[in-house]
Amino acid sequence: MMNSPIQADIVLSSNAVFTGLEDKPVKAMVAIKENKIIAVGSENELASVIGANTVKHDFGDELIMPGFNDFHVHLSLGSLYEDFADLGSAGSEEEAVQILKEFEEKDNVGQIDNHEWILGFGWYHVFWENPQLPTRHSLDQYFPNQPVCLLNSDIHAVWLNSKGLEVLGIDRDTPDPAYGKIVRDKNGEPTGILDETAVGLAKNAFYIPLEQRSRVIKNVLDKAAKYGVTTVNDILYLPDYDIGYLDTYEEFESDGKLSVRINLVTALNGELEYPKKLRQKFKDGKIKFSGLKQFVDGIPATYTAYFIDPYYDDPSTNGDTLIPSEILKKWVKEADKEGFRVRLHACGDGAIRLALDCYEAAREENGSRDSRHTIEHVETVPSEDLERFAELGVIASMQPDHIALFEKFEENTYPARLGPEREPYFPIKTLMDNNAPLAFGSDFPVVSLNPMYGVYRAITRVHNDGEPNGGWFPEEKITLAETLRAYTLGSSYASFQEGETGTLEVGKLADVVVLNKNLFNIEPKEVLNTEVSMTMVDGEIVYKKAFSEKI
Repeated sequence: MMNSPIQADIVLSSNAVFTGLEDKPVKAMVAIKENKIIAVGSENELASVIGANTVKHDFGDELIMPGFNDFHVHLSLGSLYEDFADLGSAGSEEEAVQILKEFEEKDNVGQIDNHEWILGFGWYHVFWENPQLPTRHSLDQYFPNQPVCLLNSDIHAVWLNSKGLEVLGIDRDTPDPAYGKIVRDKNGEPTGILDETAVGLAKNAFYIPLEQRSRVIKNVLDKAAKYGVTTVNDILYLPDYDIGYLDTYEEFESDGKLSVRINLVTALNGELEYPKKLRQKFKDGKIKFSGLKQFVDGIPATYTAYFIDPYYDDPSTNGDTLIPSEILKKWVKEADKEGFRVRLHACGDGAIRLALDCYEAAREENGSRDSRHTIEHVETVPSEDLERFAELGVIASMQPDHIALFEKFEENTYPARLGPEREPYFPIKTLMDNNAPLAFGSDFPVVSLNPMYGVYRAITRVHNDGEPNGGWFPEEKITLAETLRAYTLGSSYASFQEGETGTLEVGKLADVVVLNKNLFNIEPKEVLNTEVSMTMVDGEIVYKKAFSEKI
């Protein structure tokens, strides 16, 4: 007697299914059993796996595709943005303080008594009319007795009031931490700004009560599902400290409420016992350990990115590395020897070259292996270093929405900072043409978690004002199919998970998203208005658009 064929629990069908294996979507059905894809093909080809109890969802002309894998997020940190003041719209120091004051008066969420921190996020003096760093004095006018900690939008600096400095024990005699700076006034007193690794001195401000933590994590997980993000690479490490609510993640997973896969990344700092414990603990399930991260440099907007040649508008500086090159190289070689994957933040071309040198030194000392070491951001690359990505197997982790961090193109600081000799900026197509493995992400909460913004930037390279006409370095545009693959299979490969996710194929996990528009049949501008109709993780529907008749 012949065995009966396996019958699907769920079948998804559409006139537009992008499996990731071709450059265009096709009419097809995707059959799912428990948490895996068991068949992809036409209705006739799937007839044998469709039974009486199979639930069928027909999405018409909507686009079915693999779930988005965001290769660079700060999930715990981003979750805080949902409960505390958003200062991103401020155009001045005074306006930022007013926004914070009005927020606290209106909603005082999480502030139980005068010993609780007031938190805020997203200020950026570079965008202000007067682009000078703020000070504690403006905060002290309204918040003299309650500690205030405000993280800026590039997450490389915090702004404290006097009470905050007092609670943290920071005064004129507090030494600067290695590779960081306590900004001081002419009299040597702290101004309230902690820069780069000095941000770590304020880490206790971000540890919110457990009940509140569960709520904000639930909110950010719901947001990921709403945007079709099925996997995130959670960069726990900020300058000199980890911020990650791992116990909350574990609680959600044990309760069956973890609606996104989380790959954890912690600090590369020369100490390997803690990451070894994480690697041993998080090796199965939806939470997995994924590697170590460190900062080579800062960012161009504040002259902290490290370049081979001086800044165009300030020839007195090239920027600098945050950590001496020999120490960084030593840490990378040690981590590589222990089998860790390393991810290095590098924006300037000098920092990118140094990162590649570190990985090359690790290979020479420890031997070649499939390490998938990574460079984060990759904003400008020396032409002579382009081929080294493929030669060394280094992942170029890029965030296309960073192309337009500035609302208007005329506000973009890159042309002024770097001049014409370091063009092009964000060389996505050039890296791809040189066979560099690409993985896309958002850098949430620096920018939105919504992948549609990154998709739009990669295919258009314009700012929100539509400028420059034709795109900023239009030769660096890539196709929609290439973009979607970098945001799915590219990130899965970079996570060592290409055998499990990233394409719609038999045997892979059922992480699927349905978009309400077929991206391949609309004008690029419409990408920004595209929404998710359904998100599935591990064969479970974790999001469906309200009032959808198709689910």
